[in-house]
Amino acid sequence: MQRRDVLAGLVTALVAPGVAAAQPRKVYRIGVLGFSPATAAMSGPQPSNPFVAAFLRGMSELGYVYGEHFVTEPRGAEGRVERYPDFAAELVRLQVDVIVAVAASLPALKEATSTIPIVMAGYPDPVGLGFVQSLGRPGTNITGLSLQSIELTAKRLELLKELVPGAAVVAVLWDRRSRPVWEEADRAARSRGWKLLSLEIRDAADIEAAFKTAKAVRAGSLLAAAGPVVPHFRRVTELAAGHRLPVMYEFSFFVEAGGLMSYGGDLVDVWQRAATYVDRILKGRKPADLPIEQPSKYELVVNLATAKTLSLPIPTSLRLRADRLIE
Repeated sequence: MQRRDVLAGLVTALVAPGVAAAQPRKVYRIGVLGFSPATAAMSGPQPSNPFVAAFLRGMSELGYVYGEHFVTEPRGAEGRVERYPDFAAELVRLQVDVIVAVAASLPALKEATSTIPIVMAGYPDPVGLGFVQSLGRPGTNITGLSLQSIELTAKRLELLKELVPGAAVVAVLWDRRSRPVWEEADRAARSRGWKLLSLEIRDAADIEAAFKTAKAVRAGSLLAAAGPVVPHFRRVTELAAGHRLPVMYEFSFFVEAGGLMSYGGDLVDVWQRAATYVDRILKGRKPADLPIEQPSKYELVVNLATAKTLSLPIPTSLRLRADRLIE
């Protein structure tokens, strides 16, 4: 071997490790789709939106550093579901590594991509609505956390009747996607001898008429399925106040906006736990093989100011069980 070949070999042996060490670390890009906040509230390492902040907290606890290991590509719909198709298309064009998404955005994401992994930050009935094959084995590019909306229907109805007792009818607001909620409420009411009024709506224009119908038949209270009301949550709480109708919701943000009461999965905890799915996906796991989990925390939230406006005394039993009382 010639001397220059030996020298070249030594140089390569000395330099190669340094070159390898200097290779830049991959910075993952995580798409994040929100419902009510503006994009600005979801952006950066310290977002003001509590759900995105919870997700980043979960990532931090798993050892990820924002800006060093990952960045987010947030999109906030500001309550307008019609924006999701454009957002979904943008994230696909950006070739993000994974997308964390609210329930309302899943139809648009399903149309936009079948390859980019999607982590649900809570969905009422992912199997029934065809987004996954089963909870144990999703079989698609979608996984994450479900909300047990159907299973909790009877519990919500019981809490509502505890707050508004008596023989008055309970109206149930639902749509095609949330038919299982109505069916479960009907089964629960029949077994307990309670009277329900079905208020099926087909689009947003039917919501106001549904409240008028509930008031016209002197319904004592209303149980709202999440599907038809989430995109219009501020308007729904305004209608409930205007018609002086006690309403039970699934999500606490209704109560924070002036609604009376909610019971369901703790969404802050759901978003934080979504980080564990992102972690496993970034480490090579396929969403099709990651079982969908149920919420680990549930919260009962009551707005005392709204109850006072409605002249509804809150039973001591409910006060003691409430996870949050909003003054």
